[in-house]
Amino acid sequence: MEDLAANNRIGILGGTFNPVHMGHLILAQDAMEHFELGRILFMPCSRPPHKPDRDLLPAEHRIAMLEAAIEGDLRFQVSRMETDRDGISFTIDTARELHRLHPAAEITFILGADSLLELHLWKDVHELLALCRFVTFTRPGAEYASLQEADLHLPASSQERLKSCIRIGHTADISSTDIRYRVAEGLAIRYLVHPAVEMYIAEHSLYRR
Repeated sequence: MEDLAANNRIGILGGTFNPVHMGHLILAQDAMEHFELGRILFMPCSRPPHKPDRDLLPAEHRIAMLEAAIEGDLRFQVSRMETDRDGISFTIDTARELHRLHPAAEITFILGADSLLELHLWKDVHELLALCRFVTFTRPGAEYASLQEADLHLPASSQERLKSCIRIGHTADISSTDIRYRVAEGLAIRYLVHPAVEMYIAEHSLYRR
């Protein structure tokens, strides 16, 4: 992976990316602009800890689609840190490794609103919150600013930091689950994924029944 020390504001967008879609790319761009990040690493997981992986494509396919989707955009790059590590992908392990390799970097993990409410379930969450900043994007009209300690199940000090980093992002109601369903049913996915991803899925006959 490229040396990150040259730019100390690094955003991390993790997930299965099964497949990557336009919503992921929009979220990354929003994060770049709202938090003045130097670059964003798309971090595909090996195996997610809280989701069944029976439909999860091999990492090489997911990485290839990510690389196709962001080709030519120098703000973005793909990291193999979690897929090379194999096993269940815990964010705390990634945070520790990033800090070990790049101690001067300011690491920012990018979340959707649903993930914020589940954050208290993440492994070693208190250490994780001490190591990294977490920023959350939500839809217009959502009342996340009024979240209480009971909603987040975290100490008040952590709650305030998290709430201060909530922003309204561009609405893109797209999911990888729906894209897989549409491919399996022979429906169009144009405009939901990058054209290069659409081509890759077709060329490799992915997600078909």
